[in-house]
Amino acid sequence: MSTPEEVIKLMQDKEVAFVDFRFTDTLGREHHMTVPSHTVDEEKLESGQAFDGSSISGWKGIEASDMLLVPDTGSARMDPFREESTLILTCDVVEPSDLKGYDRDPRSLAKRAEAYLKSSGLGDTAYFGPEPEFFIFDGITWNDDASGCFVKIQSEEGSWSRGMELEGGNLGHRPSVKGGYVPVPPVDSFHDMRSEMCLLLEQQGVPVEVHHHEVAGPGQCEIGTKFSTLVQRADWNQILKYTVHNVAHVYGKTATFMPKPVVGDNGSGMHVHQSVWKDGQNLFAGNGYAGLSEFALYYIGGIIKHARALNALTNPATNSYKRLVPHFEAPVKLAYSARNRSASIRIPYVGSPKARRVEARFPDPLANPYLAFSALLMAGLDGVQNKIHPGDPADKNLYDLPPEEDAKIPTVCASLEEAVAALDADREFLTRGGVFSNDMIDAYIDLKMAEITRLRMTSHPVEFDMYYSL
Repeated sequence: MSTPEEVIKLMQDKEVAFVDFRFTDTLGREHHMTVPSHTVDEEKLESGQAFDGSSISGWKGIEASDMLLVPDTGSARMDPFREESTLILTCDVVEPSDLKGYDRDPRSLAKRAEAYLKSSGLGDTAYFGPEPEFFIFDGITWNDDASGCFVKIQSEEGSWSRGMELEGGNLGHRPSVKGGYVPVPPVDSFHDMRSEMCLLLEQQGVPVEVHHHEVAGPGQCEIGTKFSTLVQRADWNQILKYTVHNVAHVYGKTATFMPKPVVGDNGSGMHVHQSVWKDGQNLFAGNGYAGLSEFALYYIGGIIKHARALNALTNPATNSYKRLVPHFEAPVKLAYSARNRSASIRIPYVGSPKARRVEARFPDPLANPYLAFSALLMAGLDGVQNKIHPGDPADKNLYDLPPEEDAKIPTVCASLEEAVAALDADREFLTRGGVFSNDMIDAYIDLKMAEITRLRMTSHPVEFDMYYSL
């Protein structure tokens, strides 16, 4: 953990020209304020940088807009993309009146979730390991106005490019639809780019475990990074997104974490591995099903019970539900199983009880990691506190059940509107210990309803296909 003194020394050693104060808004988007390094001293690192909170969607009103960005000095890292030497500091958003974390600041909220775990006596550490997938395209254009709407993806890896005349020639090596899982180059044309992303992630303090091409043909990729504690792992997720977007940009490409940008091919998920520990012991390890403890089964029960409310935070976009469609190999069935990837909660095979964990498979990479991880933890802890058993495991292929069996297994939400309604109705478990406030949840729902209304009011090209000639 770096101290303010160590940060100042790092700035001197690296001849830092600018310091970037970073924070994350409700939707999960990073923002920054940059100051010359000569204005940053130990007092500045402790007292923070003032900014206007009223300009962030879903935050302050203009009558109470002054807020502070207080840096976590342990987060200090050099920005590998800026021409001028720039030090990045991840910040908490703090109320200047009482110097407490702002109740709508996602990172402060995640800290409250970690504090709640300790105060509950159930555990002292929660570990998270997300697996965000993403697409890399050669270009993207879209428009929506009174004249109509369209989206056009340019991707040399896309199967639709096989008949195109391309600069330098069409060399023909590309994945097929749903045929992109781990081929070697030249079919996997993004290997070198991902390797550069991995090196830059490690340079910024994020340990990398694996990288590969994913199932979807046109540029779907994954970089696997190490698990860590809730707040740190959410920080790392933001670093990963920043790195992926910027490396792609340097290569003249464009990257997206949209769950379903491509029609007819696999969408991008963000499987989230979780475990709770106490006094150095993994509380998920036991002698039950798949080596799980009773604690872990109750944790699963809490996630299943609250899954539809969780969807508003783990699957926060209208586009999220283009991926979560029944019968299309999506993790929509709220069941758990060892190694059965058709279940929405999986227990991965591991060689050691220390690695025992559960994997929620329905979240996607548009989720704000601070909010999503906190909500999953709160749901799991509710399951433990109230001994919510998840029932029997589902060891059958849930994509191919007889109709009478299929109808008995609950599902995730089918739309963001359903998810927002579920969150509105089922929120008490989130507010325990002051982790989520009702004001924060209300503001979040307002932001999401604005997205829903905008999409609802926009004519879709598919509607013209279905209805224009009727």
